[in-house]
Amino acid sequence: MAVVNLVVTPLRRRNCLLVLAFVVFIPFCFFVLFSVPDVSSEQMLIQRLAELQVKLQYLDTMYRSRQEDLQQLTAHIDQMVAPSDSNASLGALSPFGGAAPATTKPEIRQLLRNMSGMNAAHGLNPPIMLRLPSSFHFLPHLLDDPASLRLAYLMSKGRTGVSVVLGVPTVRREKHTYLMETLQSLVDGMSMDEREDALIVIFVAETDLEYVLLVAKEIELRFPSQVDSGLIEVVSPSVSYYPDMDKLRSTLGDPLERVRWRSKQNLDFAFLMSYCQPKGTFYVQLEDDILAKPYYISEMKKFALDKTANKEPWFVLDFCQLGFIGKMFKSAELPWLIQFFQMFYNDKPVDWLLDDLIYTKICNWEKNKDFYKRDKAKLWIHYKPSLFQHIGTHSSLKGKVQKLKDKQFGKVALFFPHTNPEADIISGIKCYKLYSLKRAYLGEAFFWGLLPQPGDQLIFKFKTPIHIKRFFFRSGNVEHPSDKFYNTSVEVMPAESNLYVNSLNLTADGYIVVGKFDSVGIATGNPNENIGRVSALRLYVHSESDNWAILSEIHIQDEYSVAR
Repeated sequence: MAVVNLVVTPLRRRNCLLVLAFVVFIPFCFFVLFSVPDVSSEQMLIQRLAELQVKLQYLDTMYRSRQEDLQQLTAHIDQMVAPSDSNASLGALSPFGGAAPATTKPEIRQLLRNMSGMNAAHGLNPPIMLRLPSSFHFLPHLLDDPASLRLAYLMSKGRTGVSVVLGVPTVRREKHTYLMETLQSLVDGMSMDEREDALIVIFVAETDLEYVLLVAKEIELRFPSQVDSGLIEVVSPSVSYYPDMDKLRSTLGDPLERVRWRSKQNLDFAFLMSYCQPKGTFYVQLEDDILAKPYYISEMKKFALDKTANKEPWFVLDFCQLGFIGKMFKSAELPWLIQFFQMFYNDKPVDWLLDDLIYTKICNWEKNKDFYKRDKAKLWIHYKPSLFQHIGTHSSLKGKVQKLKDKQFGKVALFFPHTNPEADIISGIKCYKLYSLKRAYLGEAFFWGLLPQPGDQLIFKFKTPIHIKRFFFRSGNVEHPSDKFYNTSVEVMPAESNLYVNSLNLTADGYIVVGKFDSVGIATGNPNENIGRVSALRLYVHSESDNWAILSEIHIQDEYSVAR
């Protein structure tokens, strides 16, 4: 009986939640209201209150999840503890061994006395609980393996409680992968404050652990500080999370290969959303081949809070006009999508299911489609101009070429100009039209060279020897992401020898290797100060390339440019 007394009634749990809300959130609201430096800034107050409102909704969802766990535990305890004869209510024991609960109203207890001896009196409080449909009903294969919903891989620092969670699913592609370019754009587009209040979750939707580990390794090598701070996480599913894709129903008249592709995508989104849901207030669905505008996090958050402050109900905020890119949801409402995707994963593509869900929520069969479009626009709100652009050409579906671009995004920068030290430019790679190395060095255009060959060199001979504090070279651009420098080293020529230089392994012509281009097409570094002043810097190609090569950014910083 001592165990039974520990079970908290639903009424008491609700009262505890109300007391917690009063003790924590009411004082916090007063603190926010009266700690604003400029009390006259009504818009700031409204937005902060809107943010509190959305966060409270998110916390309430988290509480419901814990409440569900507690309810299941209570049911198990009720089954384990047999009722005592002393709790029997005046002959109200049922054939199941149950009794009228102690909380039964007196009039009910009196009615049971009057029904003594009747079968109707024995049906109270049976030990049978209603079982509602769950994910296992729609995905029964998950029951075949106890580890089907366990993560197969996780690289995480456990960051939670952020404002915006970005979900980026990625799969193995036959040709070019855009993941590193996408991550670079997402990270570069954040301010330092935004990086502290956001989370990027890379979902490697593959069950080949060797491939998953290689992706995670490349991400950590390319973004070590972002991984260490918890900004970037990598997660992958168990092999048994997916059903037998060869046994799917053929739907929409699509070939089986396309059915498998879109069905897996639905399950990937459901998995990713389920993982991300408890980690932040808002969730944004992205893809692994996109470009982001600067300060996109603040823009999305402000737009969402403005809608909430103005009491405009919304289900999805759309920050890109293409596919399922840039779709923002309240994390508290993600279970609607997750359940819907699980129910109909074999039937339709993911973007169609989103439209169907909203149609189901608001459609009035007695009205025509014009009314639906009007009502849909209230729940599915488009933001202009778009904050994300699709840059991928080769889809993850074999043979599919995706050339669509979001016209609302605007023009994309093809090169990034900088002021570099005065130098004479020598190029061993023939340029295409007017895209010369000299113009790229001066920040007037990007360099576009024809098919680099082994031994080709791009040399920058400085008018006056300089101390190089940092160098940065970006190859490729948004329109030609594959036109990068591969297997190319960055080398410097010391202006004079010293003990440190003499201890190094120099090239045959006296250069020191200080860096190389990575798989993303970027070369950056800070040469050792002991090298001293250098008279030249060159890019040296070591192997033949199948593509032309673009330098979209050249930035060489000496002690004077760093000081400025």
